[in-house]
Amino acid sequence: MNPIKHVAIIMDGNGRWGIKHKKSRNLGHKQGLLAVENIVKQTIKKKIKFLTLFTFSTENWKRPKKEIYFLFNLLENFLTKKTDELNNQGVKLMIIGDKKPFSRKLSKMLFNTEKLTFKNKKLHLNLALNYGSKDEIINTINFLVKNNIPINEYTLQKNLYTKDSPNPDLLIRTGNTNRLSNFLLWQSAYTEIFFVKKLWPDFTPKDYNNILTKFKRTKRNFGKI
Repeated sequence: MNPIKHVAIIMDGNGRWGIKHKKSRNLGHKQGLLAVENIVKQTIKKKIKFLTLFTFSTENWKRPKKEIYFLFNLLENFLTKKTDELNNQGVKLMIIGDKKPFSRKLSKMLFNTEKLTFKNKKLHLNLALNYGSKDEIINTINFLVKNNIPINEYTLQKNLYTKDSPNPDLLIRTGNTNRLSNFLLWQSAYTEIFFVKKLWPDFTPKDYNNILTKFKRTKRNFGKI
């Protein structure tokens, strides 16, 4: 039975869910937050220590401005209403990605949430915001060069945004799309990947449990026989 330390999820399909239900893409994003809360609770219940959620990519800036505004407003409301609950659940919230483009208000809220939850140990929750794996790797290499640090597998791994987390054991992508979309490319070299047809708002704790069970039964060779 494979132990599970870290699960990563590409939460794909919110917009399509909204359209499918004859509503707006934005209502699909709002519904997706309920799935986030359920999966966070289930991750804690399963005693998995690390969870990384692909929340907003560097490519998502290409979306309509109204949708981007709604997404960040949704995040602000979530932090306002749920930070204390996350803290009480023992969740440590960390942001991975480039925070520079965020508004002053959102940046302050993210900083305060990270500070408040920093010592929590039940679950380390990474929110990948304005995250792109290619940018992450390039920025890390530039940092190593600038600081005259030798570039090798160890030093690169230790200076990625995810330096405080082990590499993911499994990665789940919902939405019936079979690609990584510039997410955790370095970290997922030996990650088991599960593609799910369901759109993210329809992804349930039962679906999650089924994948966790399948993973535990998977034979992992890491290049060996």
